[in-house]
Amino acid sequence: MSVIERESMQYDVVIVGAGPAGLSAAIRLKQLDESLEIVVLEKGSEVGAHILSGAVLDPSGLTRLIPDWKERGAPISVAVKKDRFWLLGEAGKIRVPNFVMPPLMSNHGNYIVSMGNVCRWLASEAEALGVEIFPGMACSELVIGDAGEVKGVVAGEFGRNPDGTLSKNHEPGIELHGKYVFLSEGVRGSLSKQVIARYSLDARSDVPKFGIGMKEIWEVPPEAHDEGLVLHTLGWPLGFRQSGGSFMYHLDGNQVYVGYIVDLNYRNPHLFPYMEFQRFKHHPEIARVLRGGKRVAYGARAVTKGGFQSIPQSAFPGGALLGCSSGLVNLPRIKGNHNAMLSGIAAAEAAHAAITAGRSGDVLDSYDAELRAGPVGKDLKKVRNVAPLNARYGPLGGLALGGFDMWFQTIFGGFSLFGTLKHGKTDADSTEDASRHAPIAYPRPDGVLSFDRLTSVSYSFTNHEESQPAHLVLSDPDVPVQVNWPRFAGPSARYCPAGVYEFVGDGEDRRFQINFQNCVHCKTCDIKDPSQNITWTTPQGGGGPNYPNM
Repeated sequence: MSVIERESMQYDVVIVGAGPAGLSAAIRLKQLDESLEIVVLEKGSEVGAHILSGAVLDPSGLTRLIPDWKERGAPISVAVKKDRFWLLGEAGKIRVPNFVMPPLMSNHGNYIVSMGNVCRWLASEAEALGVEIFPGMACSELVIGDAGEVKGVVAGEFGRNPDGTLSKNHEPGIELHGKYVFLSEGVRGSLSKQVIARYSLDARSDVPKFGIGMKEIWEVPPEAHDEGLVLHTLGWPLGFRQSGGSFMYHLDGNQVYVGYIVDLNYRNPHLFPYMEFQRFKHHPEIARVLRGGKRVAYGARAVTKGGFQSIPQSAFPGGALLGCSSGLVNLPRIKGNHNAMLSGIAAAEAAHAAITAGRSGDVLDSYDAELRAGPVGKDLKKVRNVAPLNARYGPLGGLALGGFDMWFQTIFGGFSLFGTLKHGKTDADSTEDASRHAPIAYPRPDGVLSFDRLTSVSYSFTNHEESQPAHLVLSDPDVPVQVNWPRFAGPSARYCPAGVYEFVGDGEDRRFQINFQNCVHCKTCDIKDPSQNITWTTPQGGGGPNYPNM
């Protein structure tokens, strides 16, 4: 096999991913030393194209990074005015009073935002400081140095044939080398996954845990709109055995963000997360807001929920994991953007100190220590038992016990009677044989409040060049039909929120089809496949969703 020759470029720090973590790191590095050469590589067609988040933003991370963000015109203006939490039955609701909720759950002082737009603004701030940002540059490989350290990445390779061979239009891409490389790829990033395995960064951490989050933007009638309202729910349609829940955030312009998160530890392979979301919108209290409105966008992405005990070692030879690459979401608050920014700041400060001291390519131990002992670790440690309690006792029992644990820690300075609970199985291993569970009948989408997946994918504005190799790679092409179909009833046809996977034909003619053009880069398949047979890799740069205002 011939070696591809590539040109290389040298930087002080190479950052993979223009999300809140990566952009915060870039900005902080330039604040510390404007002479540093910083590059940010983004696989989306533009900054923000692949950003999907709820999002209610805790501004603490941004305020630490850019204290005068209001004066500088950050797209953050809709303050939370009302906080509501409901337990849903099929036709009604019970409101959980705010005073029952632990203080950390309050959204007072937070803002309803489009994180895509916030990242676009952060990118403009970074560029004004001299940071180079290259969108449409997917990073497909790590570059390993002579001492075994990560010394760079390969970005911008184009022109492979569907079978992986090089076409006549092949562009080899370029190697971007840095004294340090930051991976801020978001949940289950392909390079982050390789780094964690290469350096056994998860040797002392608990298993990672995830959910699949689906989100739509609706324009609703003015009489149904309540700007500044933040609503979260548990219960119907998942019930109180499977953990997951919803959010509805009323921003400005008569728009509403509505979404649903299904924890990927579900046992029944017949469960269909996308259809649970569609069914949820028919609840009378939700339909009352949406009916008469118009859906304008759809998207989906995996959400980290392992918390404090699942954080891997986040510094490795030559670089660091930032944001959701380390799993920094506060599960009960459904917030991770502030922690992503704080992680970027901490990594930048550690790298700056190392470069100033003449170091490069080593392990930034001070970053890993700050991540655990600093504001991020303190934020996550007090909620560390919520996910394990949900898994053991269901969302209702988890709500009661998790709420007690958070209150107890608030009163007793972080001490928990539970200690630190373990998660147990991975989400893939949680999937049980289909024979142990009854199939679930879902109502057909009505085209008014609920929609089929392919129609929804069109609202994500997803596009991939069809002549490239599929970026969803099977370790064994026979496993889907020979193992996953008879044993698990072909769960990939349901757990994917974009209709990428299909089982076509019957009996001996049954085959597994991958419609990679539909992929919205949620990474659920890489996480939930019970045989762990699917690996998500980066497609050619610029491919994927093009989210507006997500």
